[in-house]
Amino acid sequence: MTDHMPELEDELENGDGSEEIYERVNLVVDKGQEPLRIDKFIQARIEGATRNKVQQSIEKGMVLVNDKPVKANYKVRPLDRLIVYSTKNPESTEIKPENIPLDIVYEDDDVMVVNKPAGMVVHPGCGNYSGTLVNALAWYLGDEIDKNTSGLLVVAKSDKAMSDLAKQFFDHTVERRYIALVWGDFEEDAGTVVAHVGRHQRFRKIMDAYPDGEHGKEAITHYEVLERHNYVTLIACKLETGRTHQIRVHMQHTGHPLFNDDTYGGDRIVKGTVFAKYKQFVDNCFEIMPRHALHAQTLGFIHPRTRKHIQFESPMPADFSGVLEKWRRYRRNPED
Repeated sequence: MTDHMPELEDELENGDGSEEIYERVNLVVDKGQEPLRIDKFIQARIEGATRNKVQQSIEKGMVLVNDKPVKANYKVRPLDRLIVYSTKNPESTEIKPENIPLDIVYEDDDVMVVNKPAGMVVHPGCGNYSGTLVNALAWYLGDEIDKNTSGLLVVAKSDKAMSDLAKQFFDHTVERRYIALVWGDFEEDAGTVVAHVGRHQRFRKIMDAYPDGEHGKEAITHYEVLERHNYVTLIACKLETGRTHQIRVHMQHTGHPLFNDDTYGGDRIVKGTVFAKYKQFVDNCFEIMPRHALHAQTLGFIHPRTRKHIQFESPMPADFSGVLEKWRRYRRNPED
């Protein structure tokens, strides 16, 4: 009998965050496998898995066999396809509840949709141990994604809801629409960027695009031009996958980095002749929006309990709309 190595995948919680928070292990049972309890099978094949933890995951519906939850006494059969979900915990950090105001768009017993402001980190870690969304949720409920991306994200309030939403993210059925202001103009009104996204080979804290698929994971971004302003363009992006910094990396790859993206080359004049008046105009824009111009505008998913599709919209933040209006005026009157 030949053991199958687990296939580990990551997925985002809100699309273009900086760090995946769900982890999934795929296992395929060998053709010659004798009947064996699923908890024992998983424990033997996933490093660090204890029987108690595996049984808890099974009870929470976070272990699927052939896409369906099973009970702990289920015995695996040849060629069964197993999926084991878990949440990533990159650092063992005590979560301290903090009374931080939250913009809650929707809430019930299963899920909460939050409109996150730019600048708020999602979970504690690596220099951000307080003031995060998780600290605020701990206070509200009594119990570093991409801090500079504003907009909607969904929070599961139960283990069942979490496993259900995790599966929707993995199956790419969650609707996520972003708006972005990028440098330059596009030849086409719409297009698709296909390039793997993975860690930069030299600078491990940032991501890079690999169009030949030699590194990283498959990443697909669909974009549509909304407004053209000569030197910058407002676009809408729909994610078919949700990799770390996907939109930012894909736009840089196409030569259109996000406006004021200091990680991927957008915090300088990329398009336009660098003369004093124009430079001053761009610097003024950077001051109005001191972050990359990306906003999670639309979020839609199947409710874990009712199974009905629900969708939410987030208005453009003031800093984003302010910069966009300056570019509209500049396009009409560049000499002003």
